[in-house]
Amino acid sequence: MKIGVIADTHISKPDSNWLGYIETTFQDVDMLIHAGDFVCYETFEFLRNFKRLYSVWGNCDDAKIQRTLKEKDIITAMGYRIGLVHGHGRDKTTLDRAYDQFVSDNVDIIIFGHSHQPMVQSKRGVLMLNPGSMTNRRSEKWCSYIILELFPKQFQVGVNYFSTDRWS
Repeated sequence: MKIGVIADTHISKPDSNWLGYIETTFQDVDMLIHAGDFVCYETFEFLRNFKRLYSVWGNCDDAKIQRTLKEKDIITAMGYRIGLVHGHGRDKTTLDRAYDQFVSDNVDIIIFGHSHQPMVQSKRGVLMLNPGSMTNRRSEKWCSYIILELFPKQFQVGVNYFSTDRWS
C-alpha cells in the first residue's frame, strides 16, 4: 500500500497550480494522510475528493474543519496501527507531544506535523513521521512530503524535498 503523507499546507485558497501538483505527485498513491493545518476547508474538500483521505485538525484550522475532523485518530493499514495527530501544544518538543498522545495505544507509526520540519525517527519502537510542509517551509531550505509504502512485514519511507517554485 502506497500512502502520500502531508501536513501544514496552510493554504488560504488552493490555486490550479497547487492542485495540479497534488494530482501529479500523488496520482499513484492508494491514500493520503494529512496531519493537520489545512487552514482552508476547500483544501480539505479537494484532497478528500481526490483520494481516500485520513486526517486530523491542527491549531490553525478553522472551526468548520475542527467540527469535521478529530484532533487525534488511529487507523489501520496493512496491519499497521497508525496514529495521527498534529502535535501542537505547550511544553515538550513536537515529537514528544505527538508520541505522548499515543503512549498507551500500541501504535506502530505516528504521523504528525506542526513543526514544518521533516522527520523520520524511531522512538521507543514507534516510527515517528513528520512530512514537513509542501507549501510553508519556514526555516527549512525545501518544502517536503513523505511517501510511505507498507508491506506485510516491512515498510519503506521516502522524504521528498522540493523548492516552492516547483508548483507555482
